[in-house]
Amino acid sequence: MGLWEAMRARTQPKRNDLDALFHVPSAAITLQTALGFEPTGTGSVCYRSAAGAAFAQTQADVLALISDDAEAPDVEVTQDDFGFTWLVVAGDSDDVAGLCTDLHAVNTTLELNGFASGLLCSMVPFANASGQRFGLTYLYKQGTFYPFAPTGEQTRDTLLELSVRDLLGAELPMEPDLQRWLAVWKAPGL
Repeated sequence: MGLWEAMRARTQPKRNDLDALFHVPSAAITLQTALGFEPTGTGSVCYRSAAGAAFAQTQADVLALISDDAEAPDVEVTQDDFGFTWLVVAGDSDDVAGLCTDLHAVNTTLELNGFASGLLCSMVPFANASGQRFGLTYLYKQGTFYPFAPTGEQTRDTLLELSVRDLLGAELPMEPDLQRWLAVWKAPGL
């Protein structure tokens, strides 16, 4: 923070780094070898939809971009109980790099078309053989990751979340403020 910003009591907003999504495939290998968690093949981007033709066209362009391949993953747009839109990409669980590329494309397209203020997070779910699940969640406005591991309708496995944070701390920018570890109940894929 500079002197002028300190005198005015203003700080620059933290800049996100969408390219951090490309570190998830190597983190997936770490999760698989250390904890036995594997990617589910599903990923999603959560955002607040905007009214108007420009947003509708942008969303249609994103869907066409992801679906424009012979081996394209399934893409679905849903809305949650809080009014947020989830664009869900479901493909091959062995192609985490392709999934992260698709999620990056969704975020970037919304950002470049002026809808960055509506972006909330991106999530890549993981599961193990015993049925435990968590979502590796990227907070768009912070540029950081955190794990979210729901165990019931309103309960979560904080021990698993902290274990994942500690394991991936050297590979991904992890969110240090636990109050920003939002409970994303009913997220697609979890």
